[in-house]
Amino acid sequence: MNAPIRRLSFVVALLFASLLVSTTMIQFVFAKELNARPDNRRTLLSSYARERGQILVGDTAIAKSVPANNQYKWLRTYPGGAAYAHVTGYYSFYGAGGGLEQAENGLLSGSSDKLAFRRVSDLFTGRKTVGASLELTINAKVQQAAIEALDGRRGAAVAVNPTTGEILAMVSNPSYNPAPLAGHDLGKVDTAYKALNGNENKPLVNRAIGGDLYPPGSTFKIVTAAAALESGRFQPDSELPGPAELDLPQTTVGLPNIGNRACGPDDKTTFLHAMEISCNSAFGHLGLELGADALRDQAAKFGVGDQLSIPMRVTPSSVPAELNQPQLAQSAVGQYDVRVTPLQVAMFSAGVANRGTVMKPHLVKSVLSSDLSIIERAEPEELSQAVSPEVAAQLTEMMEAVVENGSGEPAQIDGVRVAGKTGTAETDRVQRAHAWFTGFAPANDPQIAVAVVVENGGDPDSEARGGGAVGGPIAKAMIEAGLQK
Repeated sequence: MNAPIRRLSFVVALLFASLLVSTTMIQFVFAKELNARPDNRRTLLSSYARERGQILVGDTAIAKSVPANNQYKWLRTYPGGAAYAHVTGYYSFYGAGGGLEQAENGLLSGSSDKLAFRRVSDLFTGRKTVGASLELTINAKVQQAAIEALDGRRGAAVAVNPTTGEILAMVSNPSYNPAPLAGHDLGKVDTAYKALNGNENKPLVNRAIGGDLYPPGSTFKIVTAAAALESGRFQPDSELPGPAELDLPQTTVGLPNIGNRACGPDDKTTFLHAMEISCNSAFGHLGLELGADALRDQAAKFGVGDQLSIPMRVTPSSVPAELNQPQLAQSAVGQYDVRVTPLQVAMFSAGVANRGTVMKPHLVKSVLSSDLSIIERAEPEELSQAVSPEVAAQLTEMMEAVVENGSGEPAQIDGVRVAGKTGTAETDRVQRAHAWFTGFAPANDPQIAVAVVVENGGDPDSEARGGGAVGGPIAKAMIEAGLQK
């Protein structure tokens, strides 16, 4: 064989080897990555070839797939509409976005490893593989009560079962209709998404568990009170300073009470009365006495800073890592740079209600097969022990006083003992304060814990006219719905 033929043979062999290597790399090494590419039209179309599982509240589907007479085979529909948009999210040709559609895409699409045995069974029996369905913990009555009571105002409302961690309601306002995002006309899908994404009120953001977190205002006094009682240095009847404005070290700026009023005669008050009327100066004093580490540690025991999944990712709440003395006093009353989700604030109340034990919140009760038999059922899981049962009982007494005689009176329910805490969280000097309410009921047999925030709905000059008057009735409506048999 002469030299030119040898060289040509070598080149041909090299080309065949390159083809073999590249084919192997594409089929085995890069296959998963290529299938996951958002611009892989074949993969996207194949995902529509299989019926997606339902999302259920009770026996009612709030998201389901229906047959389509086109290349997509199935159309995702949302009977739950805007009422459940932040729970469901949406599923479109471009993939899953937000909510359970994204967080549990593997189960709903049928591709999860948890469903591997069923897929093999379907292969041998000839059954069409269908995605798993999700039965939620949501109580439809509580969800609807929260929507109606919020009445379109910006904010969020969350309800949980204190003993199990089940999320009974999760509402974020403003909401949106997922249906236009799930359509098959891709031009209309693009237009709908751009309109929602460009909306200054951010309807796609689930304010209950994420977005720009909120200052908790006086609802954080539950944490400060817990730290004080756990220290053993304070009791509900302990005397505390309660001047109209607490002098702070290292600064000429003090910590004033709402309305610039003293909390009792001779600038003194009891711990219980300070909670009852939400006395800033008394709680600022407690923060300074306890120290930053104790405050942060107590917040952490309630779940602040935890990376939670419900299964959607929850943005962690936070207390600043470094606090000087004025910042510490401000943080003790839920201001400065303390930031929380409404779910986290509901966990404050739920932990107190459950004798000091905080349960891990979750949204999915059961994973169901196509015939609605149970594949997997969620079990209650303890997250942390926030306080002792004895301290939880003291906090319950103090929170009951808030509703019975203090700033939380609008949350009173005839024949039901309600424990609660109001909050008025200042954001800046231009916007009105956020109005908060959190609590649980019945105080002697807790079944539901709630948290409500109404953006810029508070009165900075009155805790009662802010968190009490605005948040209290919303919480009351949710609690009443949750206690219905």
